[in-house]
Amino acid sequence: MNNNSFLPSDFFIIDWNSIEPYFIQLDAMPLSSEDELNRFLQCKTELEMTIDEDQAWRYIRFNIDTRNEAAKKAFEYFIDEVEPKVESWFNRIDRKLADSESFRMFEQLHVIPARLLKKNIEIFREENLQIFAELQKEEQEYGAIMSEIAIEINDNRYTLQQAAELLQENDRSFRELVYWQIFEKRVEKSEVLNELLSKLLRKRYKIAINAGYKNFRDYQHFNLGRFDYTVEDIQSFHNVIASEVNPIVEDIMQARKDALGVERLKPWDLQVDIEGKKPLRPFSSNEILTQKAIECFTAVNPDFANIFTQLDAEKLLDLDSRFGKAPGGFNYPLHKSNRSFIFMNATGSMNDFETLMHEGGHAFHAYYYNHWPLIDYMNTPSEIAELASMSMELISMEHWGMVLTDTSELKRAKRKQLEGSIIILAWIAAVDKFQHWLYMNPEHSHHERDLAWTNIYREFSSHTIDWEGAESAFVFAWQRQLHIFEMPFYYIEYAFAQLGAIAIWKNYRQNPKETLDKHIKMMKLGYSRPLPELYKEAGIEFSFTKEYLSELMFFAKNELSKLY
Repeated sequence: MNNNSFLPSDFFIIDWNSIEPYFIQLDAMPLSSEDELNRFLQCKTELEMTIDEDQAWRYIRFNIDTRNEAAKKAFEYFIDEVEPKVESWFNRIDRKLADSESFRMFEQLHVIPARLLKKNIEIFREENLQIFAELQKEEQEYGAIMSEIAIEINDNRYTLQQAAELLQENDRSFRELVYWQIFEKRVEKSEVLNELLSKLLRKRYKIAINAGYKNFRDYQHFNLGRFDYTVEDIQSFHNVIASEVNPIVEDIMQARKDALGVERLKPWDLQVDIEGKKPLRPFSSNEILTQKAIECFTAVNPDFANIFTQLDAEKLLDLDSRFGKAPGGFNYPLHKSNRSFIFMNATGSMNDFETLMHEGGHAFHAYYYNHWPLIDYMNTPSEIAELASMSMELISMEHWGMVLTDTSELKRAKRKQLEGSIIILAWIAAVDKFQHWLYMNPEHSHHERDLAWTNIYREFSSHTIDWEGAESAFVFAWQRQLHIFEMPFYYIEYAFAQLGAIAIWKNYRQNPKETLDKHIKMMKLGYSRPLPELYKEAGIEFSFTKEYLSELMFFAKNELSKLY
């Protein structure tokens, strides 16, 4: 492609008027030859990358400090005043390409981008733009609400994330106290969150109807670009997880109950070490956490360490938990800069290290696929994006000895990680099945919602856990899941990716170099091929059949048995 820049080197988005002239130029470009097509695509990608990165920073700054009114206004200004016009113009530009004599050539040269373009045109509705703008602001309310929750314990004040870490303490009565303190704060917000979700559901339903769909579930399945599997495949996967994963989760919980020697396994007994050892908190500062991550990445692949070190040097890591900071963690790719921003809420625990390995996996993926000429190749679907991150968690586990030099500590950290990799599959299935119910029953009441979740969660939760006295915590458990509020239906992908990660880890145990070479090759491919082909390049299957899940669970369970 022609390397001549489309935008001035000092271009900066002030308002819509600063962007519009470039859309007008794009709209006027000829599309009669391959050279003209390439120039058009180069300019379109450059403009899209610039706009995406500007929006990224507005989102990042708001999440870093939800109390910052200037950051909030900058984010909301973009959502209200800029993004609707941007989306409308990109639809116009897409239609220009689709109607041009070069479109057949575009389809031949760029198969996946052409498929995405046709999807975007089909689903676009002008009347939905304002609803999207309203939704984006309302979706951020969840993070703002959760970021302000303060837990008071023994005259100390904790964020939700910090308080949750105390559930690893050995004193059972203290854990119970912490659990109820957290629960009480969550209950205070439960109806607010129920109302928020109802508001979001109504808007999402309207978006689906406007686009010609009967429900938001089917709309979102297409909107997320799920070309390689159906809604029915997902529903079948729920059942497969129930049959193949639930029994293993039950075994894990029964082993925990037996090891703790408790008559009844309560919700506040799920994080404590089963051998009565002190919680693993190997990081007294974020600097130590970062340095240990670099050492571990170096052991896996020096290139990973170099990429991560650069992010640290350029202050693209925000790791600590604090009041006013949105919950959760994410890696935000900055395509134009070929960088990533890693956001998380560290509290000094080993969980933080696992999270950083995960987000580091996303950052490496973004770095490796950034060579593609079109942004469409970089907008990897979640099924492959999460494969890169979840695989890094398990691959890195083989090198945790440099973080935990005590053999017994290393063993229990690995056990916890592997148990979590199995247990999360059941939770994902519950959350996803719940979302199917939410959007297939749009007129439901809060009571019906709670009842639906209760029935679904019972199907996927361990019967060994005794919830007597804590029934409300069971009923409101879904409110812990940020994705339900901010990213509807983006969650089942974690289950697909977790299976893939276990398969990659299995291969890595047998042949580290070959497995890593294939993994990096897959990351470099970005979204240039369909999902099954990308998984195949990584040396694994894109499959969620009963047979495949059973095979991987047998391997995981066997490895787990060695860690008790």
